[in-house]
Amino acid sequence: MDVTPADRLQKLPPYLFADLRRKMAEARAAGREVITLGIGDPDQPTPDLVVRELVRAIDDQADPCRHRYGVDVPTPEFPRAVADFYRRRFGVGLAEEQIVATMGSKDAIAKLGLAVLNPGDLALAPEPGYPTYNIGHTFASAVTHYMPLLAENRFLPDLEAIPAHVRRLAKVMWLNYPNNPTTAVCDLAFYRRAVAFAREHEILIANDLAYSENTYDGTVAPSILEVEGAADVAIEFFSLSKAFCMTGWRIGCAVGNASAVTALLTVKENIDNGTLRAVQFAGAKALDLAEELTPQINAVYRRRRDLVVEALNGLGWQLEKPKATIYVWATVPERFEGDSGAFATDLLEKTGVVVTPGRGYGEHGEGYFRISLTYPDEVLTKAMGLLAERL
Repeated sequence: MDVTPADRLQKLPPYLFADLRRKMAEARAAGREVITLGIGDPDQPTPDLVVRELVRAIDDQADPCRHRYGVDVPTPEFPRAVADFYRRRFGVGLAEEQIVATMGSKDAIAKLGLAVLNPGDLALAPEPGYPTYNIGHTFASAVTHYMPLLAENRFLPDLEAIPAHVRRLAKVMWLNYPNNPTTAVCDLAFYRRAVAFAREHEILIANDLAYSENTYDGTVAPSILEVEGAADVAIEFFSLSKAFCMTGWRIGCAVGNASAVTALLTVKENIDNGTLRAVQFAGAKALDLAEELTPQINAVYRRRRDLVVEALNGLGWQLEKPKATIYVWATVPERFEGDSGAFATDLLEKTGVVVTPGRGYGEHGEGYFRISLTYPDEVLTKAMGLLAERL
């Protein structure tokens, strides 16, 4: 029997990274060596002190609940560590009802739509932007209105350019700084404008803070919750994935507006069973040691950033070094006339190097491509050499 997929699945564009993996598999099947720079999955190991805490917790004979559902026996140490981290890092105080542990960010981002959007509701998302924002809206049978992120606006959305009828209907607005894929950063002044906008139009801001700890050259990324009164209109998603090289561990948090946090928790309680206690203990250890651990991780990304940007600039690009994230965002070579898909396909077929076409992040990502810095220096060096030969 052929099963007919639900209509909502027909509304989804091909998932960007699934398509990348398919093309890489095809190239390898054809006998070509593939060097992928496409996916932002850290190659550095999770810090030893965090791993040791996992091992301790998972083997703790005194804890009879250590292997049970995380939702049934939650670990109070993790939300306490979240609160301590936010107090130290951002000067933000969080009450217990303002914190929910999540299985990384992606899972919670998709579930937020189910928590706060009804069929036909409208939500705002940046473009180019993380595809999961729209995916969450689609699963909730809501509609996405995209906010263009343009270079001339420093890749910040122009809130005043959002049409009046959209402002009136919008229920949620996604923000993401430091930004994936553009690497842009924002300051508290922008967050203040966003909070005022959300308050005026009764919109919930959903702030994706996944890359706040991956910053360079003295840059310090703020939390939107640093703005006075922001918790009235904002929920923020923080993930340990990129900050602590813990992508596979699936641990993070959502904090801020208590009613939004409660709604998200309700969805989670009905869909997932939480994160393993040992992972929560390890996540708490990572947050407690953040000031010690993240500079070592970022030193590697900063070196790789310099390697890639200097190589590209030597080939004719005029890129500024990103102040944050684990990516480089660059324009497609002129001879491809802004077609990021054609450039990425040509590069893969002719050199075996995989980059992410900007079009995969939405219409306003066209004309760009993204390189991830989550690969060893020698791999990046070899890829830059192959790119030079192709150009």
